[in-house]
Amino acid sequence: MGNELVQVLDQIGRDKGIDRNILINAIESAVLSASRKKYGNIENIFARFNEKTGEVELYLTKKIVSAVEDPKAEISLDEARKIKPSASEGEELEVKLESIDFGRIAAQTAKQIIVQKVREAERDQIYSEFVQKQGQVVNGIVQKIEQGNIIIDLVKTEGILLVREQIIKERYNKGDRIRVYVLEVKMGPKGVQILLSRTHPNFLIKLFEMEVPEIYQGIVEIKGAARDPGWRGKIAVLSHDSDVDAVGACVGMKGTRVQAIVRELSGEKIDIVRWSAKYQEFITNALSPAQISKITFDEGNKSAEVIVPDDQLSLAIGRKGQNVKLASKLTGLHLAIFGQSELENKKEEKKAKELDDKNALAKLENVGTKIAEVLFEKGYKDIDSIVNSTVEDLCSVPGIGKKKAETLIESAKKIKQNQEINN
Repeated sequence: MGNELVQVLDQIGRDKGIDRNILINAIESAVLSASRKKYGNIENIFARFNEKTGEVELYLTKKIVSAVEDPKAEISLDEARKIKPSASEGEELEVKLESIDFGRIAAQTAKQIIVQKVREAERDQIYSEFVQKQGQVVNGIVQKIEQGNIIIDLVKTEGILLVREQIIKERYNKGDRIRVYVLEVKMGPKGVQILLSRTHPNFLIKLFEMEVPEIYQGIVEIKGAARDPGWRGKIAVLSHDSDVDAVGACVGMKGTRVQAIVRELSGEKIDIVRWSAKYQEFITNALSPAQISKITFDEGNKSAEVIVPDDQLSLAIGRKGQNVKLASKLTGLHLAIFGQSELENKKEEKKAKELDDKNALAKLENVGTKIAEVLFEKGYKDIDSIVNSTVEDLCSVPGIGKKKAETLIESAKKIKQNQEINN
């Protein structure tokens, strides 16, 4: 029995990769649980695995006393010295119990505990292993497909590639090899859950790290990535060595490196963009291959207005806005793209509207062109702004006193009423 148990422990340890001490603790817990069927719920009983004999032994911890009142918790000094000659009164002594036949029910209970402990240990080991792989790329084999979700065999466990994490134009069959990004590893009520992805921007970054030695060596750094999975992606790269071209290193000789990634991503076109700390330059690179005429950057709103020649407008925006969307994600800015003629038209429209608004102000009682100009400059752009103002507000405008301010407000209200009646 002893040698057989040692062999079983060693076998399970090798097959499951579980620490031998964990298995020993499981067996000790199982034997202790089974022993309570005979000895009852005694607090001072414990089990210990004997490495020499391969047996699990039961012990009672007893206090050495002169007169025994509770045999389950106490032992006389004479009896104690038969076990340990140097024993003295007041000490605690471990007293070995005789081996027992646990019976069918107790043995079944012990088996269930061992199985449970082994499962828990296996689960903890898988979690510890894969939580370290979170954010990494792993290989697996398609095991089955359930409601569009792909279950992937990762050797020691399974991972799930949800529909939303799949490249929409890819199709897989059972047994296909697949490369995936470990998105999240979490412990759930049913065990370890490993969420995988092929659409995450970091998947693109990791593929470049695996394909380009200069990135792994730290010579080239990927500053960011944006994707329309399966169709187009952009990465921003920076070289920390003046002798190494970041874009060229990622492209590879005759495009071999980037083409390997394109094939992995089912033909996803990859734009490799040179990163720059200067927003004007970075935005220009991010919108490549479109040519840029002018960029107006609004740092407060994290946005930029980009002007391009009319013949470059569709190229800058891209199919269904793809190019500008990816450039916006890559730069972290809201990018508004305008063609040159479109901008000119907007300017003309703006001027025409301003002129109409000024003329409307000039029609107010006792207001001429000059006062209308002053009101416009002070923020009173239309009739509504006069209606919603106060006498005190208007008095702050040069050339307008209290009486004139009251007249302006009344006149503006009449004009608005007439407009509402006509509408």
